[in-house]
Amino acid sequence: MARNRYRYEQLTQPIARGAATIVHIRRPFRPPFFLPESMVPPTIPELVARAGKLPFLCDHLALADGAQGAYARLRDLRLESVYEPIYDVSMPGAPQSTSLSDAIERYGDELGFQAVTHAGGAPFDPIGAVADDQELVALDRLARSLHAINFFGAQRHGLLFLRVHERLLKSVKYDHGKHFSTVLKGFGLPPERIVIELPAAAVAHKTFLGYLTKSYQHYGFKVADKLPDPGRILAVESDMARPDYIKMDAAIALREGMVKALVGYAQRVRIPLIFDHVVDETQFELLRQYDVRLVQGPVFSQPAAV
Repeated sequence: MARNRYRYEQLTQPIARGAATIVHIRRPFRPPFFLPESMVPPTIPELVARAGKLPFLCDHLALADGAQGAYARLRDLRLESVYEPIYDVSMPGAPQSTSLSDAIERYGDELGFQAVTHAGGAPFDPIGAVADDQELVALDRLARSLHAINFFGAQRHGLLFLRVHERLLKSVKYDHGKHFSTVLKGFGLPPERIVIELPAAAVAHKTFLGYLTKSYQHYGFKVADKLPDPGRILAVESDMARPDYIKMDAAIALREGMVKALVGYAQRVRIPLIFDHVVDETQFELLRQYDVRLVQGPVFSQPAAV
């Protein structure tokens, strides 16, 4: 230790050269940066290849032409991934007169992306297209795997938000999140970067909501509660568990004059609040008056395909 101290003092001694004095500053040694092979994010082709080793997924997932993305085939449907950004527009120091487009470009930051399933170039809702519950569960699991492959394989940053329908929740009796967590780990992907958005119908039942939240979080996921109305924000906290995010329809909150109260409550309980379905700049400007931080909706951009 004494030898090291002596060496350090030698290196930091000022060296006189005429009228000038040069001080040699010792810098810490930095080894060359590299990632172990196990930490290198897999690409879309690699993830599709891994899916090819799993039952069911091997028959329905494929690589698109040019290897730019994956798609899924089920019956006569070709399912694709589209992502809608969720912005953090807290914008410290941003002038209130800043236009929407300029504010997003200069001050906005992406919290993550909401996955939207497309078929034939348009949003696809499997709930109305599939009558059998077990087939619906299989289709939902296929879509989730597809979105995860296209999201992580494209090296997107932030969180991946995935919606789940009430009918799907009732079709799985217990261990919600177990199957998807197992699939993700087989892909080498992190469940903790995925947010499961619970529907408004589930949020209306506090006991069921607590059970679902606890189950998904147990398997490594984050959870967002979609409020059916502003008053339901009081139900998101339970003795069993609390969500990682709260989502509220911007139009409903503005119409009922509850934006300020919602923001205040979310700040007190320290749960981030996302206002979604922001459809125009007028709504966005009204939300900004109440220090809204997280926003989502068609006004900000068209959803980005893979």
